[in-house]
Amino acid sequence: MTVRKQIRLNAFNMNCVGHINHGLWTHPRDRSAEYNTLDYWIDQARLLERGLFDGLFIADIIGVYDVYGGGIDVTAREAAQLPVNEPTLLVPAMAAATKHLGFGITVNVHNEAPYTFARRLSTLDHLTRGRIGWNIVTGYLDSAHRGQSGGTLPDHDRRYDFADEYLEVLYKLWEGSWDDDAVRRDRTARLFADPASIRPVSHRGEFFDVEGYHLSEPSIQRTPVLYQAGASGRGRAFAGRHAECVFISARDRTTAREASRAIRAEAVKAGRAPEDVKVFVGIAVIPGRTRAEAEEKRAEYLRHASPEAGLAHFSASTGIDFARYGLDDPIPYGPGNAIQSATAAAAQRRLTKRDLLGELELGGRYSVLVGDAVSIADELQAWVEDAEVDGFNLSRIVVPESFADFIDIVIPELQDRGLYKTAYADGSLRAKLFDRGDRLPARHAAHAFRAGSTPLARAV
Repeated sequence: MTVRKQIRLNAFNMNCVGHINHGLWTHPRDRSAEYNTLDYWIDQARLLERGLFDGLFIADIIGVYDVYGGGIDVTAREAAQLPVNEPTLLVPAMAAATKHLGFGITVNVHNEAPYTFARRLSTLDHLTRGRIGWNIVTGYLDSAHRGQSGGTLPDHDRRYDFADEYLEVLYKLWEGSWDDDAVRRDRTARLFADPASIRPVSHRGEFFDVEGYHLSEPSIQRTPVLYQAGASGRGRAFAGRHAECVFISARDRTTAREASRAIRAEAVKAGRAPEDVKVFVGIAVIPGRTRAEAEEKRAEYLRHASPEAGLAHFSASTGIDFARYGLDDPIPYGPGNAIQSATAAAAQRRLTKRDLLGELELGGRYSVLVGDAVSIADELQAWVEDAEVDGFNLSRIVVPESFADFIDIVIPELQDRGLYKTAYADGSLRAKLFDRGDRLPARHAAHAFRAGSTPLARAV
């Protein structure tokens, strides 16, 4: 009997009202306006654990979408990721309400010094018993840079140079500062931690000058599971060195396959194995007990969606103010400083404003699957087999309905096909995802900074 590759699944959300599919906050069954309450997140975590989701991936931005029309008019009216609250504070409450669900949280490397950020993530890894992941982002909004430090956003590739060194500092803190046996908890000997097993990090680099001990004792995973979503050439090189889970956006399986292969090729260049990287593609699903029911639900959703809010979101992603152009005007897609892969994809297809509004009819840019359990399972299986992805970031359209429908309608069909787990494995998030232990493997870049591997050398 052939054992099929099991699909990995994250719920994709954000600590805000409108995330990917904009305008649906107006739907009468949508609860996203309750994003600023703990009950909303605890209920969602319990629902996802019932569905055996691998994780809840929480996106985040710093800054606002103010490119479209030169302001925030559409952004504010449609709550297009504004207001947006901080993501890490949600995790302890959801972790207390669940036992297995993982949590991937997005934090920009420019938001906080690595010394204190290392403690924050170690704390979350302790509190979740090893269920924390970090989505590494370098930022792309000028509004964020103006709000934090003034001036203009650094160049695209320069932001990745900064992130590379940021990760080096974190690896030294997470992997090298404390030995595994440093904490003794020996009451009789009055020895909580052995000072001989704790060493300071010494780092001198272009962006950081760090001297000090990691403030937290080793957590289950030490380094959290590392997520990343950059699809530019520089972003893929960064993913090849660091990322364990990479998120891509692709409107078809051919594009997704090319991206998956390119990312894994970068991992091999970095001395890793292709299977060291799990690739997830963003997708939206509208399931029904019958095809007719699903189509009726889609039509209902379309009445509430805001394509213009989706266009305001896309304007920020590309740095292009689409409000300046007529429906059929040619768009000058030049090289920009925002999300280069998004701009390049639109330029290649020569998309007009009319084209974009059509693709954003549901308020978002992800592929949308509509159908009954069998047809949707067929499509998901084809993506895994043809596009060579490992799983999906399932976007929410109406909360919690989108996730609940997928759990009740689609997951049983996937399980019947042997494509989806019927119970959680034990262990940390990394152990569940890769079935090989709690820590990063020796071939990962972090290994060089572990105590006993190589000296904690100063960066040059």
